[in-house]
Amino acid sequence: MNLVRHSADGHGVVASCAAQILVTGLNHKAAPVEVRERLAFSERQLGDALDALARYTTEGLILSTCNRMEIYAVADEVSSGVASVKDFLTAYHQIPLKEFERHLYTYVNRGAVNHLFAVASGIDSMVVGEPQILGQVRDAFEIAEKKQSTGRILSALFRHAIKVGKQARTETDICKNAASVSYAAVELAKSIFGELNRCTVLVVGAGKMGELTARTLMDNGAGSLLVTNRTLERAKELATCHGGRPIEFERMGEALASSDIVISSTGADEYIVNASAVKQVMRQRRNRPIFFIDIAVPRDIDPQVDKIENAYLYNIDDLQAVRETNLREREKEARKVETIIDGEAGKFLAWWQTLDVVPTITALRSKAESIRQAELAKVMPKLGDLSERDREKINALTVAIVNKLLHPPITRLKSPSNGHDAKAYADILRELFDLSDKA
Repeated sequence: MNLVRHSADGHGVVASCAAQILVTGLNHKAAPVEVRERLAFSERQLGDALDALARYTTEGLILSTCNRMEIYAVADEVSSGVASVKDFLTAYHQIPLKEFERHLYTYVNRGAVNHLFAVASGIDSMVVGEPQILGQVRDAFEIAEKKQSTGRILSALFRHAIKVGKQARTETDICKNAASVSYAAVELAKSIFGELNRCTVLVVGAGKMGELTARTLMDNGAGSLLVTNRTLERAKELATCHGGRPIEFERMGEALASSDIVISSTGADEYIVNASAVKQVMRQRRNRPIFFIDIAVPRDIDPQVDKIENAYLYNIDDLQAVRETNLREREKEARKVETIIDGEAGKFLAWWQTLDVVPTITALRSKAESIRQAELAKVMPKLGDLSERDREKINALTVAIVNKLLHPPITRLKSPSNGHDAKAYADILRELFDLSDKA
């Protein structure tokens, strides 16, 4: 089995192989959101889509998240396998190939293995080290297993990828440091409150960054959400989207008193939360801590708020500084993860390479054992009245001779480190030993 060679653009190039592993897809780096959303598969669609994919590939699995859509497949040949995946995407989504083909990437064999391991480890994500992707990889695999769209190769590959993802998280700190503004806000909130499940989040102004931070906090276990905005309808939209409650802008003071985390992102040209109002709120809260995240420019919250006991104020620059520091730390951890991926990819490929030669090894051992048994049957009657112990010694001797003769060729067939084509070796071995069954 030939392993992948890498071309300059990072895609895998393969000569010939009994089975090819490939991934074709797009992600946040390769395609804009308007393309990604057209090719995405909803959870409701996945079962039907896997049934359709089975008509195009030997084995198939779909990984579809908000930032990526990837088809993992096993095919007999690379170019026809990639073409089949493209045909599937075109037919299923009813989109002409020319409208998305230029955004697709393809990785083959070693490239595909490395890519999946990087995805599962979180180092190919928009937010490096984000924890959700491993669960998404596991879910995609479980759905494909239930639909029986995976076979021996993809099942082994995805089990190994899940193991690598766990290993990256336990042996490195890749998930420890927040690498986005919203995740930085979550980490800071956790450092103040510990668990967030009893916290109420108040979003003041329904801007994009405020919405993203609110969603990240809710995804990380925040208990409840309040939304206030000068336009009540917009507050209702955001609150409904995240299972929260809209609050009239004029009642923001009341909402502050019951909120633990406040995210402010309005377009006001003066402070909408001043220090005197926060002092009053703190008396009502009996000094229970409150965490302010001011993402507005110009700022919404009076900087003097940070001087009030148990009031913690962070603005966009503070969060960005935390993010940049943590991003540097994650980049260091990502290099450690890459070392893990490289080692584990080698292990998987070593296993995969043996699939071509196992039938040959089995046939060789079977033929050798048949010859051994036949020759023993001929010679034993000529040796006279042997004791049972002597018969066992002769049998053990012939077994040892056969094993020692077969050990070098079998070891070389199994070894991925010699740079040879294992399938070619297997074919030669079958010819030399007249092993009639095909590999």
